[in-house]
Amino acid sequence: MSRTNRGTDPAGSVPATCNEALARLSTTYAPTSIAIACSGGLDSMVLLHLAHAWCAQQGIPLFAFHVHHGLSPNADAWLAHCERSCAALGVPFDHRRVTIPVDGSGVEAAARRPRYAALGDMCRVHGATLLLTAHHLDDQAETVLLQLLRGSGPAGLSGMEAANRSPNLLGDDVTVMARPLLTQSRAALEAYAATHALRWVEDESNQDARYARNALRHQVMPALAANFPGFQARLARGAAHVASAQRMLEELAAQDLAACLDGDAVDLAVLGALSADRIDNCLRHLFAVRGLAMPSTAWLAEMVWQLFSAREDAQLKVTHPDCHIRRHRGKLYLTPHLPELEGMRDPDDLGIFVKEGQRFRWQGEASIAFPAYGGVLHFVPAARGFDAAWLRALPLMIDFRKGGERLKTAANRPTRGLKAHFQALGVPAWERERLPTVSRGRELLFAAGIGMDCAHVLEGGEDRIELRWEANTA
Repeated sequence: MSRTNRGTDPAGSVPATCNEALARLSTTYAPTSIAIACSGGLDSMVLLHLAHAWCAQQGIPLFAFHVHHGLSPNADAWLAHCERSCAALGVPFDHRRVTIPVDGSGVEAAARRPRYAALGDMCRVHGATLLLTAHHLDDQAETVLLQLLRGSGPAGLSGMEAANRSPNLLGDDVTVMARPLLTQSRAALEAYAATHALRWVEDESNQDARYARNALRHQVMPALAANFPGFQARLARGAAHVASAQRMLEELAAQDLAACLDGDAVDLAVLGALSADRIDNCLRHLFAVRGLAMPSTAWLAEMVWQLFSAREDAQLKVTHPDCHIRRHRGKLYLTPHLPELEGMRDPDDLGIFVKEGQRFRWQGEASIAFPAYGGVLHFVPAARGFDAAWLRALPLMIDFRKGGERLKTAANRPTRGLKAHFQALGVPAWERERLPTVSRGRELLFAAGIGMDCAHVLEGGEDRIELRWEANTA
């Protein structure tokens, strides 16, 4: 553990700034209770001290949460320090132990998601709707520099917000994460800790220059400070300007997307009328509002080129980690990754052996699940349908189309191939391949997405059954 020997707070503004920030947060979000993320380091111990004093004055319950990553041999000691410090102040304390996945993203990135997921879980368990983190001015400067070095766009260069919701990290859209020390330098926090004799722990990994943030902190930022005193505040001010520009970009993107949307699809004719920059801005906004990982600039450029350059009859499919991007009749669709079904095969590949579908008999059930075909077949009483007794007596088969199947939906309609029916109904190709048929022998009775063949459909009378297909959504 360490105790600073520096003098008093050089700015004298840490308590006033934090109290003002907490007052604004309380007015804006009306939290039922407040929690802080307590690592045991200098920053979080200062925040614990300040938040405890303010919450006690306001009569607002305060909790402290710690996440034990297990990455350091000192992790147990850090947990014990946080628990003792909170007990001394009378602040209720909780913690979670997490396992860091080995996913090739680096220790810092890999630890981030389980850490915030654990913090969000503790917030929900204890009813805390406002989570405070101890990020400060130097952290903001480091973040902006890192994002600049990574070639990030305006969203990354905006730095950290004073407060925001982060459902992807915290696990809900209720909890607000706030940073009341974001305008205060680390030097000011050290001075405050010295004045109040606060104790904290040091994470030895903070000295490891193999981590990009530590390399900046120990090698680059001292050089910047020597040549550009106060650069942290200027970087933060620049980030605030970029954040303002980003908000305007988001407003424009929301307007453009609203103009381009046709149901869940994007009208490519409308989108294509925009400038290249607005097309990219609109599509990034689309990914954001759908909760999808943001694509790289190169990936987005390739996707846009394919959307507007591929042949009109091409079955375009661009694969994204979270979805497929498809084009159908001049519209862009984002479709989920769905597992291949056991019964699926290519109906146009007639040179391979094609196994038979699944035989079954209907015995009066309201529905029958067919997992191999990805859904449930419903047998619904209706004024128009198959005779129930006739249907019960038939040996039936469910299958995916093999090619060449034909269906007549009504007496006054022609008999047409399933492909022609799907085209007339506007069913996209990627949906057709997952829509099964029901037949008796070689006679087709029903095609999902189209309907029943009229040859055996009766109008009026009793005990009529209509077939309906319901696809599984996952």
